[in-house]
Amino acid sequence: MDNKVWALVRALFVAMLVLSLATLGVAAVLGGTWVVWVRGAAVAAAAAWLIALAGQAGRGRRAAYVRIRFVTIAAPIGIVLIILAPDSGYPGWMKAEQAVVGVLAAAVALLVNRSAVRRAFPKAGKLG
Repeated sequence: MDNKVWALVRALFVAMLVLSLATLGVAAVLGGTWVVWVRGAAVAAAAAWLIALAGQAGRGRRAAYVRIRFVTIAAPIGIVLIILAPDSGYPGWMKAEQAVVGVLAAAVALLVNRSAVRRAFPKAGKLG
């Protein structure tokens, strides 16, 4: 298990959490709508969960690894839809923040989907 990969994954998730909390701060100052508050809080909670999952995956827990793979592939797709939707209710500044979150998630997806990392988490019954 490459601990450097999981340290980097964790750092990217921490950056996502810090950015999400900063977004909630901006919403407090600018008076964000309920959509901004719900999305900001959900992304912050998800980032905290992903940090915990990164620790578990770093210790070899396959279920955590699979969840990280799924979320980091699905999240950027959803974020692109938010950014492109003309009447999503998200202000431009939040769309920009979500673009950064999407890039962070995509970076993790690239890291954890490398063949060396996938081999470290074989499916049950399969030998690596």
